[in-house]
Amino acid sequence: MLEGKKVIIIGDRDGIPAPAIEECVKTAGAEVVFASTECFV
Repeated sequence: MLEGKKVIIIGDRDGIPAPAIEECVKTAGAEVVFASTECFV
């Protein structure tokens, strides 16, 4: 589905962190160019 796409990930500290999203996106075939977990308070 995401084969050959480049992805920027912004995770949420109290929700889904970036490393978890990153693993899912890599499994779908995308290349992660930036991943960060932020705190939105």
